[in-house]
Amino acid sequence: MADAEKTMTNGARPLQVSIKRNFAGRFLLDVSFNVGAGPGTVLVIFGPSGSGKTTVLRCLAGLESVDEGTIRFDGEAWSDTAGKVFVIPQKRNIGYVPQDYALFPHLSVRGNVEYGIPRARREAEGPWIDRLLLILGLTDLQQALPGSISGGQRQRVALARALARRPRLLLLDEPLSALDAPTRSVLRFELRRQLKQLDVPAVLVTHDWEDALGLGDQMIVLSGGRLLQSGSPLDILTKPENLAVASVVGVETVVPGRRVRRERGIAQVQVAGLNLWAADIDQPGDEVYVCIRAENVTLEIGSATKSSARNHLPGVLLGVVAAGPLMRVKVDVGFHVDALVTRQAVEDLDLKVGSPVGISIKATAIHLIPR
Repeated sequence: MADAEKTMTNGARPLQVSIKRNFAGRFLLDVSFNVGAGPGTVLVIFGPSGSGKTTVLRCLAGLESVDEGTIRFDGEAWSDTAGKVFVIPQKRNIGYVPQDYALFPHLSVRGNVEYGIPRARREAEGPWIDRLLLILGLTDLQQALPGSISGGQRQRVALARALARRPRLLLLDEPLSALDAPTRSVLRFELRRQLKQLDVPAVLVTHDWEDALGLGDQMIVLSGGRLLQSGSPLDILTKPENLAVASVVGVETVVPGRRVRRERGIAQVQVAGLNLWAADIDQPGDEVYVCIRAENVTLEIGSATKSSARNHLPGVLLGVVAAGPLMRVKVDVGFHVDALVTRQAVEDLDLKVGSPVGISIKATAIHLIPR
């Protein structure tokens, strides 16, 4: 409760969740978290398919009940099984954007945006609707039907409709998942800017790391119905607390090692008979997992180039595969390490399977997990 009181003094509304939901013995959701939902801030619920992300969001919206526990927002109980409290979705004053947007095909863009506003209030809310359409770039499309506009434009219409009722909290379920990669990249930036401009706190569900990093201020990681870690998206991406989180956030290289020396925040770790320098962790035992993200690995051809990296390891190229706009290179240095490089770099370096190739990694880019 102290955390909640602290967030209130900073202008944020406390969102307190402690719920259990049993799906016929097949899946148990058991999640607790307490965060401050400030104006324009975004809490990301991140995890793989089937982790319980959307169920948490639907419980927040009141679209699903919980078997046990409480949901409170800004001091108001939305759900409390012990006190037999359940506030229906219409009374929670939330905006909800589902994955499929759920627009009415027979209504215009403006008609869809106005739909959630009682008819008696629509004229008075006209200036607010006009502002939403302007901010979201829909002014010139307000008479168009959903079937005649692009996926990105439909996403913005769904967002405008959710915001039209002036919600206290906005809930977004994979809002960019139906879009192609170029549109997704553009709208990710636009959505972040729009949420900040409108000052509405939001909870966003995604399994995409670019969405999490580009949109989130805070994040919780779910897997198998359990909360694994919470914090800033970048901290979780670069510093997973355990092996399960490292797997969920897609750390490419995870190998066992042993810490043999420590000095000024840096640890010397033995891995597969090799010595690596890594950012140290405060734990009594020396048995660790060594975590290396592919984007932090630099390839070296020929003699090692001068750099600030403390780790330089010779190896053999095992393979090169496409990874979106980049190429993923796998190198055997005594253990397997992935690196991400540009397609041009593959050509310039003449990378071929079996060729000798080295890697360099900064000590601060190697994260240790206790084991």
